Amino acid sequence: MAIRIIVQDPDPILREKSKPVTKFNANLHKLLDDMAETMYHANGVGLAAPQIGILKRVIVIDTGDEHGLIEMVNPEIIAREGEQFGPEGCLSIPGINGDVRRAMKVKVRGQDRYGNEFSMEGEGLLARAFQHEVDHLNGVLFTDLAERIYELQPEEEDEADSE
Repeated sequence: MAIRIIVQDPDPILREKSKPVTKFNANLHKLLDDMAETMYHANGVGLAAPQIGILKRVIVIDTGDEHGLIEMVNPEIIAREGEQFGPEGCLSIPGINGDVRRAMKVKVRGQDRYGNEFSMEGEGLLARAFQHEVDHLNGVLFTDLAERIYELQPEEEDEADSE
């Protein structure tokens, strides 16, 4: 495992659409391991492959709940329900938060590191993280969706949820 460098906005790779994963092999497993280690090292709750410069449809999420680390390859949001409105941050846009309107509950379908299909539901922060990370795979940043964008004060940065 290795900690990768997190790409920062305005790097153009963050605006590109990621390609589906078709090979489920040791390279993918290393990518997933490195992404998780990088996310934890940066104190984030989610990370998408484009954020480390790789245009593959791969995400990792850990919101600190009972699900633990979630690895999802080729994720697709297949259902949305309700609404939440609140602050988001991003490891690729340090020091900035924005108030973003998202679905309160989502159902996501994807594959695990071995290519097995699975789906899961997320609510609240987990739903927000799924939507945020899937947006990254489509070249969309939270700042594109935010109704208000603001800089964090240094003490707030330590407390903010970074995705």
